[in-house]
Amino acid sequence: MKSSWDQKEAKKLKNDLLQLRVYTSRLLGKEEDLVLHGGGNTSVKIREKNIFGDGEDILYVKGSGWDLATIEAPGFAPVRLSNLLKLANLDALSDMEMVKYQRMAMTNPAAPNPSVEAILHAIIPYTFVDHTHADAVVTMTNTPGSKQRIKETFGDRILIIPYVMPGFILAKKIFEMTKGMDWSRIDGMVLLNHGVFTFHDDPKISYENMIKIVTKAEIYLIQQGVKPIKKAKKKKADFLKIAQLRKQVSVVWKKPVLCKLDDSGESIGFSEIASIKSISNRGPLTPDHIIRTKRTPVVLSNNFEKDIAAYAKGYHQYFEKYNTGEQQVLDAAPRWVVWPGQGTLSFGTTTKAIKIIEDITRHTKKSIHQAEQLGGWKTLSKSDLFEMEYWSLEQAKLKKAGNAKSMQGKIALVTGAASGIGKACVHRLVAEGAVVAALDINPDIKHCFEKGEIMGIQCDVTNSKQLKNAIEKTVVHFGGLDMIVSNAGIFPKSARIAQMDDKLWQKSMDINVTSHQQLIQLSLPYLELGFDPAIVIIGSKNVPAPGPGAAAYSVAKAGLAQLGRVAALELGEKGIRVNMLHPNAVFDTGVWTDQVLEARAKNYGLTVKEYKTNNVLKAEVTSKDVAELAVTMLGKTFSKVTGAQIPIDGGNDRVI
Repeated sequence: MKSSWDQKEAKKLKNDLLQLRVYTSRLLGKEEDLVLHGGGNTSVKIREKNIFGDGEDILYVKGSGWDLATIEAPGFAPVRLSNLLKLANLDALSDMEMVKYQRMAMTNPAAPNPSVEAILHAIIPYTFVDHTHADAVVTMTNTPGSKQRIKETFGDRILIIPYVMPGFILAKKIFEMTKGMDWSRIDGMVLLNHGVFTFHDDPKISYENMIKIVTKAEIYLIQQGVKPIKKAKKKKADFLKIAQLRKQVSVVWKKPVLCKLDDSGESIGFSEIASIKSISNRGPLTPDHIIRTKRTPVVLSNNFEKDIAAYAKGYHQYFEKYNTGEQQVLDAAPRWVVWPGQGTLSFGTTTKAIKIIEDITRHTKKSIHQAEQLGGWKTLSKSDLFEMEYWSLEQAKLKKAGNAKSMQGKIALVTGAASGIGKACVHRLVAEGAVVAALDINPDIKHCFEKGEIMGIQCDVTNSKQLKNAIEKTVVHFGGLDMIVSNAGIFPKSARIAQMDDKLWQKSMDINVTSHQQLIQLSLPYLELGFDPAIVIIGSKNVPAPGPGAAAYSVAKAGLAQLGRVAALELGEKGIRVNMLHPNAVFDTGVWTDQVLEARAKNYGLTVKEYKTNNVLKAEVTSKDVAELAVTMLGKTFSKVTGAQIPIDGGNDRVI
């Protein structure tokens, strides 16, 4: 591991200790091998004057909810150092009391809650304190004889701390161990099964001591002949099994969840280790990961349903064994799964949760493999891990998570998604908590959306092979399929029947009817495994009220409506709802340029505004209006409705 300290950057901060703290915290946070997703914490002690002009020492410590990789000055909670030192002298302090008294000692009530390690940071007598969960060091401690291994590697300049629960208990343990100790004789502390602390009055030295300690650990692993996971060849995924597995995990979780396959060479190689069931069943890399990943993954056999059921049963037995009577059981669903020969899968209710689990398990897999080569992967006991998983402070975080959005964990596919109604539907679905595969023939679809909840896929919907690939890509990336907005379509050039061009007619049929039939057909195996599965077909006012010169369009859309009606009849017994929307005069799409609007309005003797609102309600209908109704029809409000055809046109007198 290399130091990223930049003297020029640091010099710009001059003597601003808090900004220097932000700078070095980010240096640590950007290294995944040091810190993952909110893990680790840092602090700085600053002498300040209060409102009365009196000087007091303030500990600025990382606040709860902030990530070291992106932390800013407001992310540090200012706590009176004297209060924290008094807390350290208490014989006992409950978790909730600790949080309360730390918050009472803050000088800014608007700041986030101080880290649970605030008291520990306070008792370390240096200006800067750094704490990480460095992979290489924790891997060494997760092996038999780890204490001796650490001692031999780092010598007397490192204080070794046996594992105890984070928070007051850990702070008290170190407070007692270091009473009367000359702190200048050590450069840091290794907390077994937990992480590393370094400290100094100079931020550069504290930071670089961390880098040196971790580098020593990395060199030790190399000297011991530790090899990386052997990459295995990628195999064709079984897409239907992914959707089945997502369904089973969701049922145990009692809500729809997302699922993502990691079929990298390393992941497949890990899944094919002969002893995979044994080594993956011993616990997480660090105890703070358990709230994200649970204690262990599931290792799949040929019977997925039995595997998930056995995991859930085992989890309940684990809870009953270690529950003190004060805890409420969490869901029994796994957060990651090892699929021999295919890789690993991560489960979560949001793409952010999936990303966190993916990152944590990637590092866990690497560490398990390394530790096995050092004598065996050996983590904390089940009772210690249970205490961490059901720690009152961690449970409090979960309670603050808030209510989920109405479509959280659900997976949608939208065609014609690069513009107009399709694009509006994508945004509306995401706003309701869904993830979306956004399909369009326009190559720009790959870059139309910046959110992780949206995957843009270039796809010609008239090409069944491309359509099949797009659906399978959706399943691998998100885990399945629950909802479809079948929107792709064209409005062909106006032509009367007598002058109809065969190619124009066929193109309209291919895009406006056949592509929708293929989409439904190819999606059916996944929709059958979906949650409240539903399809909304975007039709047209031309179905109930066609006009001359639009035979190619009107006939195709009428056929599409008939397809939707038959689909509603056929798919109802599978619990799949199929409804249709018939928009009219939706002008905020690429088809309606200013020039075209002006020409059409002039043709009717109207202004552009009059033309846009030429309906019974005198209201303009926008893509957002159509999307709002389409997404509502996919949701609970329409849970008992199928086969419906609903106009959204402001009231068209011919339709009425």
